[in-house]
Amino acid sequence: MNLIKPILLQQAPGGIESLLSSIVPFLLIIVIFYFLILRPQQKRQKERVKLLDSLNKGDKIITAGGLHGTVEAIDDKTILVKVADNVKLKMERSSVSTIVGVTDIVPERKSMFG
Repeated sequence: MNLIKPILLQQAPGGIESLLSSIVPFLLIIVIFYFLILRPQQKRQKERVKLLDSLNKGDKIITAGGLHGTVEAIDDKTILVKVADNVKLKMERSSVSTIVGVTDIVPERKSMFG
């Protein structure tokens, strides 16, 4: 019992040290989350908007569904795509995944394993 009494009489740390020791891990997690997830996602979104804004008549495109064609006309939200002779499809502008020749080159992806 004599050994336990000094331990029980010790005061728990309080004040600013306690507050900082509990907040710092959460702030660190938020910073890591931002740099690993949110920032790259925002960058990809800006590149996607830039790609769709640079779409012009005559560009060869590939849609998200894998359809290859040539842009015949552009509206605000839709495009007219020629996929074969006498075959034109009207589709959403957002369905374009790549412009052949512009985004045909995939950037080198870095892997953890080299």
